[in-house]
Amino acid sequence: MDNPARTTIFNPMMPDTDILIAGGGLNGPALALALAQGGLSVTVVDSRPAPARAEAGFDGRAYALALASQRLLAVTGVWPRIAASQPILKIKASDGIAGQGPSPFFLGFDSAELEEGPMGYMVEDRHLYAAFLAAMQADPRITLLSGETVVAQEPQPQAITVTLASGRQITARLLVGCDGRTSGTAARAGIKRTGWGYGQTALVTAIHHEKDHEGTAQQFFMPSGPLAILPLPGGHHSSIVWSESDATAQAIQSLPDAEYLDALRPRFGDYLGAITLAGARFTYPLNLTLANAFIAPRVALVGDAAHGVHPIAGQGLNLGLRDVAALAQTLIEARRRGDDIGSPVTLDAYQRWRRFDSTTLALGMDTVNRLFSNNNPLLRAGRDLGLGLVGALPGLRRHFMRQAAGLSGDLPRLLAGQKI
Repeated sequence: MDNPARTTIFNPMMPDTDILIAGGGLNGPALALALAQGGLSVTVVDSRPAPARAEAGFDGRAYALALASQRLLAVTGVWPRIAASQPILKIKASDGIAGQGPSPFFLGFDSAELEEGPMGYMVEDRHLYAAFLAAMQADPRITLLSGETVVAQEPQPQAITVTLASGRQITARLLVGCDGRTSGTAARAGIKRTGWGYGQTALVTAIHHEKDHEGTAQQFFMPSGPLAILPLPGGHHSSIVWSESDATAQAIQSLPDAEYLDALRPRFGDYLGAITLAGARFTYPLNLTLANAFIAPRVALVGDAAHGVHPIAGQGLNLGLRDVAALAQTLIEARRRGDDIGSPVTLDAYQRWRRFDSTTLALGMDTVNRLFSNNNPLLRAGRDLGLGLVGALPGLRRHFMRQAAGLSGDLPRLLAGQKI
């Protein structure tokens, strides 16, 4: 994306920080580290007290990081700080009905078919955030404001002024919204959203199982919604993301632990032996929400602020990290050319890079959920045949494996394991 012929030099008033990031979840810190590595000053505003989340105990919440996302974390210095991770060595996707077991037709991926290594890694939320926090605290170009929120923003021709809940005002060349599906940054910028609910709720927990998972991630599609069984470090723990209709999920979540397990067992099956609860229980309503634009004057959106997707295949964080890599490369290269990093031209380059890809993936996951979350016998026969066909064709299977690992498409440098 570099253009040596460009000679425009941007030299406006000096703001308090080059970039202000609203939201300190995971995408915000990842972007801060990538930008700081490129020489930009960054301020991260996080509404939560940082140490509390970093020091949390095991609760089962975890993320499936595609191989490309792991490369980004390695380049930005986060990966060596992660306390524990579990390589995803195999993925199995199957269709079926609770209590009746999976269809004999399934789609299986084996990382042995990829020369790059495991398709991805499972990392607990507490370990991932702690690693981000330690890396940010070690970089003098990053300022972390914990326990603060952005309440107002006012773009000007060469900067944007942000007001915090404490009354403090900060000027930046660019404001980046990493503040989730109900992004205040997007709303204040006048960016509308398109989306719909699924009538589904995700039940999330962790289980201990008798047999070793051997690094295999399972995706079991049922008429009420998919069940993901994701391997955690140690071999005998897995993270569960279990989708049900809103009413059913609410009823299951209200049950005592023993009855909750009774509801899970026929869906889970016995392939890992006896199971017990090993973590806290959470629920999340499932919906699709897409920002109608990823940019506004002096504003860019990243992650769920730009696109909140169904958790099928665990692509939400990976999709956000693709935004991070693209925006970081766009801004750093603009700075090196002497361009204004918050100009419409610079921001449009980011939007053109990311909006089509992320919207296509979001709608693709929406289609998969609708295709599999039903008990229509004709659709069941068709999708079972489709899974079996993809699994039987090495070239097609390898294509889907590379997609799952985040290795396809127009990859930013960070996702290829290269510094910007």
